[in-house]
Amino acid sequence: MEEQHGWNGSHATGEKRNLTPDKLTVEVVRHALSYLSEEMGVSLRKSAYSPNIRERADHSCAILDQMSRSIGQAEHIPVHIGSLPLGLRNTLQYLSGQNEKIAHGDMFMVNDPYIAGTHLNDVTLIRPVFLDETLVAYTANKAHHVDVGGKSPGSISCDATELIEEGVLLPPTRLLVKNEIKKDVLQILIANTRMPEVTLGDLRAQIAANLLGERKLLELISKIGIQAFVESSEAVLDQTYRLAISEYSKMPKGSWTGEDYLELDDELLTIRTKISFAEDGVAVDFGGTSRQVQAPLNAVLGVTTAAVTYAIRTIMPFTFSLNDGFIRTITIAAPTMTIVNPAKPAPVSGGNLETSQRIVDSIYDGLSKALPDRIPAASHGSMNNLMLGGVDVATGKSWAFYETIGGGYGGRPGSDGVNGIQVNMTNTLNTPIEVIEHYYPIRFLAYELRSGTGGPGKWRGGTGIARILQAKQAMQATILGERCKVRPKGANGGLPGQSSAYSVQRTQGGQTIMLKSKDTIRLAPGDILQILTAGGGGYGNPQSRELSLVREDIENDYISIDMAKRSYGYGAPLN
Repeated sequence: MEEQHGWNGSHATGEKRNLTPDKLTVEVVRHALSYLSEEMGVSLRKSAYSPNIRERADHSCAILDQMSRSIGQAEHIPVHIGSLPLGLRNTLQYLSGQNEKIAHGDMFMVNDPYIAGTHLNDVTLIRPVFLDETLVAYTANKAHHVDVGGKSPGSISCDATELIEEGVLLPPTRLLVKNEIKKDVLQILIANTRMPEVTLGDLRAQIAANLLGERKLLELISKIGIQAFVESSEAVLDQTYRLAISEYSKMPKGSWTGEDYLELDDELLTIRTKISFAEDGVAVDFGGTSRQVQAPLNAVLGVTTAAVTYAIRTIMPFTFSLNDGFIRTITIAAPTMTIVNPAKPAPVSGGNLETSQRIVDSIYDGLSKALPDRIPAASHGSMNNLMLGGVDVATGKSWAFYETIGGGYGGRPGSDGVNGIQVNMTNTLNTPIEVIEHYYPIRFLAYELRSGTGGPGKWRGGTGIARILQAKQAMQATILGERCKVRPKGANGGLPGQSSAYSVQRTQGGQTIMLKSKDTIRLAPGDILQILTAGGGGYGNPQSRELSLVREDIENDYISIDMAKRSYGYGAPLN
């Protein structure tokens, strides 16, 4: 049995109306909705307590209309933004089933992945926006909380077999009633985290961001009137829809298949996609994808939806908006009880993080056959998630740390891949070493690019990262990564990037322990954890790379002289 999930129906386009708002007003509304979402994000980030939000910007903000359609969003995290519309619809359906009525002054909190659409760490806050007594829109944000309980510090384990092991689960719940915080509800979440003060600070930042968005949105409506706002919002969606259809008309028609793999112990899980272009949209079918597993690599439908819309969005013009006008042109067929549409209570924390990346890579693999001159080689394709935690010896308090680590972007037509960057579904920032060392019992020994890891090609793949740290206290470390076994593919004759590798060097005895791509290990004081991330694949025949670029690569230590001779055939001129 398959679940067909698309936005081509009447609930997306609505009843056909003859709307002719002023073109200038439409443009004002279009830009205002994006700007308001960005402003919400600035507020959230600057007010947050955790380095994960404050430094890495692991949060997203959006504005949705009264029909749960995305009408404005910030350029934040694709897996968040793409799942918010489905999360809102699921939330409203849940509340309706509970006979709950939405009222002015409410704000809802939810992290149930099978409703909100990502994983338990991502706490979603939804604010209904009323003008007088009429619901006109929703402001919403989603932020990754470093810890929401569960068996492992950071709430992301590599061996969870069911959802309950990953942390506290919150169905849609009122956090604000008549604009007052429900402290008893707040305490449910706070009591289930390892760092309650940080959780409280981040939640208050989320509340403030939604309230700011509401205030700014009502100010906009007060200036142009509710009718102009509704009609202009509809026109923005229709404009995006028409632009999307115009782009599809330029693309080859037919179906192409792609696939990529997730690493689970000694098994490879398959993500298979069939991408079909037509004049009025694109369909993505996941038939042939592996069944769901008793491991945290299952991606709920919201994640799959977000990954698909992101991948298709990247072949559109740069200025293209990721709103409902675009989303309604995409249809997704995701078989139930697979790793791209699991059934509850399958664990899902890594599905949001790693499976989302592999969905994109699988779609790119298919698109590279349809649009070979537009699709890059595979990137490092992992968030290289690192979770650390323990009990501080000085204070006796529990602590948890989370970050993602970049790698190499794939080479692309006309340009080398970017070195040491977060790719595709991540879109977060680097966590500064100084911040980590200030707040946590960790000392960094190295943070640098990995020479020779970018795949050779006419356009070289980006290099991976070496991030090496030393534990100052006893702690638990969990790695949830990829690409230890399956290297990032090259494209159009380019060669694959080098794989990732994770290891621990014991201070007692000097033993080096190689870790799997999903692994947990106890670190003693002085132990060294080494994280080496993959490089991106190369694009085009390496033998056609310009000599001047090879020389620059050697000078910048992106490649060695030996690699230049071996991969690019430029041995003699380089001596």
